[in-house]
Amino acid sequence: MPEGKSLFREVLPKQGQLSVEDVATMVLCKPKLLPLKSVTLEKLEKMQRAAQETIRQQEVAQREQQQQSQQ
Repeated sequence: MPEGKSLFREVLPKQGQLSVEDVATMVLCKPKLLPLKSVTLEKLEKMQRAAQETIRQQEVAQREQQQQSQQ
């Protein structure tokens, strides 16, 4: 039998609806990793830590000045 010919020939309806049944299959894709923290949140936390460190340094400096003025 020649490979180019099929045993079945295609028949398309002249009237009515043509329906095609398709079975949905699962498609595997690469996993998407989301960051635990957004870049904006990390920047805000960094700014907050810097501000707290500055306040702590100012408080230490004030205590030292008060101790020197009392002596």
